[in-house]
Amino acid sequence: MGCGDIGRRVGRLYQNEGVKAIGWVRGEESLRLGLEQGLAMRKGDVDQGSFFPIFALDEALVYWFMPPQPTGETDDRIRRFLKGVDAAPQRVVLISTTGVYGDCEGRWIDESEPLKPAAARAKRRADAENTVQEWAARFGGEIVILRVPGIYAPDRLPLERLQRGEPVLRAEEAPWTNRIHADDLALICKRAMEAAPAGAVYNATDGHPSTMTDYFNTVADYAGLPRPPQVSMEEAQMSMSAGMLSYLQESRRIRNDKLLTELGIRLQYPSLAAGLGMLEGQDSD
Repeated sequence: MGCGDIGRRVGRLYQNEGVKAIGWVRGEESLRLGLEQGLAMRKGDVDQGSFFPIFALDEALVYWFMPPQPTGETDDRIRRFLKGVDAAPQRVVLISTTGVYGDCEGRWIDESEPLKPAAARAKRRADAENTVQEWAARFGGEIVILRVPGIYAPDRLPLERLQRGEPVLRAEEAPWTNRIHADDLALICKRAMEAAPAGAVYNATDGHPSTMTDYFNTVADYAGLPRPPQVSMEEAQMSMSAGMLSYLQESRRIRNDKLLTELGIRLQYPSLAAGLGMLEGQDSD
């Protein structure tokens, strides 16, 4: 559900095993890309109450990758979906966000950290977590929650922003951020579906955070572009979008020990430099 880039990557893992995967989308471009990959695609708009027939989801394994609607503090899409399908799915793997932790002032945290989402987008994701947990308790379905940070891959980098020369925060003021390579996230999703205990929650990060300024500098170096200019927080408040400023007001470093040990995940790309091919021979140890 919400078969965009990550959905297609997960679908490819199943295709490689000869297993049928169905992608649900609402946009023509996503539909086209899924069909070109050879996935069985369906098109519909959950906002308009459009679902799979319930019989088609009986005992299904559902990946919920669909983001919440862009406004409000509840995830009305997943609420509407689960109400429509009742007890049909066997297991749901939900992509949430590490934003549900709110600002941790740069501390190292793990899955035991209390949720304190501040931004509306994070509150919607926290609501989605609560919604699937309530659904599982009511119907006996299984859920796994993956709290995901920024997703990157060589084909999904902020190159246009760098080409425009948009500024970043001064290095000494920049918050800690976390990330995961898109291919590693796809592997994590599939492993969570297959092996995670019901009700489990994992931080799906690479465990190697850096500051947001470091991130943009590394991507610029990788792409052969000039590093972005740096501004103070005071200057940023006058020149950056409200969305970007909201990210700059939260800082956390997130552990992934539980992911690696409990699911036995071995990351292909355990750092940004490794994910961009800027290091040779680095592994997840």
